[in-house]
Amino acid sequence: MTVTAVSLGKPPAAANESPDWVRISMASAIALRFRSGRFTRDFEFGGMNLLLNYQDGCRSDCGYCGLARTRPGTYEDKSFIRVEWPLVRTDELVDRMAARNDTMTRLCISMVTHPHAYRDTLDIAERITAKVRAPLSILVAPPTLNRTKLEGFKTVGVDMIGIGLDAVTEDLFRRIRTDVPAGGAGLSWAKYWEVVNDAREIFGPWKVNCHTLVGLGETDRDLIDIFTRLRDREIFSYLFCFNPEPDSRMADHPKSPLRRWRRIQLAKHLIETEGFGADQFDFDADDNLSVLDGDVAVVERSIASGIPFMTNGCPGAGGEPGCTRPYGSYRPSEPIRDFPFLPNVDDLAGIRSDLALHELT
Repeated sequence: MTVTAVSLGKPPAAANESPDWVRISMASAIALRFRSGRFTRDFEFGGMNLLLNYQDGCRSDCGYCGLARTRPGTYEDKSFIRVEWPLVRTDELVDRMAARNDTMTRLCISMVTHPHAYRDTLDIAERITAKVRAPLSILVAPPTLNRTKLEGFKTVGVDMIGIGLDAVTEDLFRRIRTDVPAGGAGLSWAKYWEVVNDAREIFGPWKVNCHTLVGLGETDRDLIDIFTRLRDREIFSYLFCFNPEPDSRMADHPKSPLRRWRRIQLAKHLIETEGFGADQFDFDADDNLSVLDGDVAVVERSIASGIPFMTNGCPGAGGEPGCTRPYGSYRPSEPIRDFPFLPNVDDLAGIRSDLALHELT
C-alpha cells in the first residue's frame, strides 16, 4: 500500500480527544479520502474502523499491544496492530460515511481502557446510527463495562459486540495482560468472561465475537479448545495473527510460522462452519496439530472455497464479509496472512503449499 500523507488539520493538543475526535485505520482514511494512497490489490472496501483518542491514552499495558501504557511515545503517535491511525473530527467522519451509505458494509468502534470510554463510545455510536445505515460493532474494553452499559449499547443501535480476549488461556492472559511490570492494575480474565456472558445474553446468538490471537505462546490444542467452546455457545471466534509491535514488551517475540497459521485458519473454519468437533483433531507431544480426521471431501471443498483464509470480521447487513482489516496481520511486502478479498487461483496454490495438508490427513 502506497500512502501519501496530507494534513488533517490537527487541533490544539487539549482539543483532540473523543468523542469529538477519533482515530481511524489507515485503510479507512484512504477509503474516505482523509489520506491519499492505494491498496496493493484492488478490492471493495467498506468496513470502517474507529479508535477512541485520549491525551493520556489507554490505561492497560498488554505486553503485545501497540497502545500499551508503557510503550514509548505519545498515544496519538502509537500504532495499533502495526497500522497508523490518523486523527479526524468525528462529525466529519460520520458525514463522509453517510455520503457513502451504499458502499459501507460494517463500522466498528474500538474502545480503550479509560474512565471516559463508555460515555464517549455511546456518544459516537449515537452520532453514527443517526446517519449511517451500515451495521455497527463495538470492540469493547471490559474493565469499563457492566451489564447495564452493554444494554445501553444495544439501545442506541449497536449490532454486535466484540471482546478482545486475545490470549486464549487464563495462564497466558495473566502473564501477558495482568502482570504489569511498571505497576498498576492489570486486566481480569474473570471480568472478560463476565462481559462475554452478559453480551451473549443481551445481543443473542452469533452477535458476539471473541478475538483470538495466534502466536502469543498458546498451543494448537488450546486454540481448538476455545474454537469449539465458543462455537457451541454460538459466539464467533475471530482469528488474528500476532504481529510484533516495535518497542512493545513482546517486540522480539517471533511471529507464528505461516504453515501453523494456515492450519489454524482451516481448523477454525471446519469447526465453526462444517461442524467438526475437538475429537477430530489429534496433537503431538507438544500439542501441535498433527492429524485432521474428517471427511476429505469437506476439507478439500473448504480449501477450494478460499473462505477459511479470508479476514475474520463482523459481517455486513446481508451476512457477507463486512470488516476486512487489510494489513492487520502482515506487512504489504509480506505474504498475505488473511485475505481481505476472496483468494484467486494463484493465492490458493500458495495456500495449499503453505498447508502441506498431506502431513495432516
